[in-house]
Amino acid sequence: MPQRIEDRARFDLIRYANCWEDADVLCSALAPAPGRRVLSIASGGDNSFALAAAGAEVVAADLSPAQLALCELKRAALRWLDHDGLLAFLGIARSDRRVSVYAGLREALPASARDYWDARPEAVAAGVAHGGKFENYFRLFRTRLLPLIHGRGAVAALLEPRDSPGRRQFYDRTWNNLRWRLLFRVFFSRRVMGRLGRDPEFFRYVEGPVSDRILARAEYALTALATHENPYLQFILNGNYGPALPRYLRPENFAAVRAGLDRVTFFHGPVEEAARRHGAGGFDGFNLSDIFEYLPPDVCRGIYAALLAAARPGARLAYWNMLAPRSCPAEFAARVRPLAELAASLLAQDQAFFYSRLVVEEVG
Repeated sequence: MPQRIEDRARFDLIRYANCWEDADVLCSALAPAPGRRVLSIASGGDNSFALAAAGAEVVAADLSPAQLALCELKRAALRWLDHDGLLAFLGIARSDRRVSVYAGLREALPASARDYWDARPEAVAAGVAHGGKFENYFRLFRTRLLPLIHGRGAVAALLEPRDSPGRRQFYDRTWNNLRWRLLFRVFFSRRVMGRLGRDPEFFRYVEGPVSDRILARAEYALTALATHENPYLQFILNGNYGPALPRYLRPENFAAVRAGLDRVTFFHGPVEEAARRHGAGGFDGFNLSDIFEYLPPDVCRGIYAALLAAARPGARLAYWNMLAPRSCPAEFAARVRPLAELAASLLAQDQAFFYSRLVVEEVG
């Protein structure tokens, strides 16, 4: 049985059109700054751009050429469009000019990304921020399931500014009805999410029920966190960001994100191979998304060893657990210090709420 995720799951499509980890939490965990180097999972590119905007040199790796084509297109849009034009092109704001805008951006793309997008004008026209399998999963939730639970008025009310007691009262009295609990558990079950949202192979090492854990995190997001300031929740429920935006798209960060674009190097391949090839001088931080969830423990140990070999003293690793518990393998415990209090504090602020745990570790 193949153990590498690239041998078990598809990577010829855009799975994530956006990064679904909170970049504010990530930057607090890794403290990117000028002179620091970060190895990052590329995914949608958003969080790699956010890390570079803080001054870090970033190597962003991904197994998927489709994801890297997306990252390159976002980089070109960030470089050559103004902020309003960027939001319109990505699909955050309305536009009927995306294909013509792409025609002006395509020469700034490497050949592989240009070929990818030349073959997909319909995805460009729709706005690439909406073109991932995961985003389509949330579209199905919003358009097919949510109307069976609540009307648009209730959704709008959920996203109104309230204090924490007010959010709890609204959740208990209005939102948390029987249909919400039952249909949520069906839609966010292992089987449905594996088929429509992620990939069945991403659940190979998950034990126990899936939907109950995600429902508990959703309740936390709808009561403890400010719903009107949560871009991820707004995207899920309304189909788009706004008025809250993820870190790399906020207007106050636009100049810094653009200035950091040349500090991002994209790498096609496993993150451990990127560590080996670009590890001269070492890395100060590692943004690892939730990659360890997909892998058996012995493969995780091999990846972890390669990352430690490329780590500078004091380097930090940040990664999420959604459903499968993962942390530093026991044989490396003498070299790595868990920053449990910092991680717990940041998880309590994490607006990308479906992760059950954030792990932050520091290399001695």
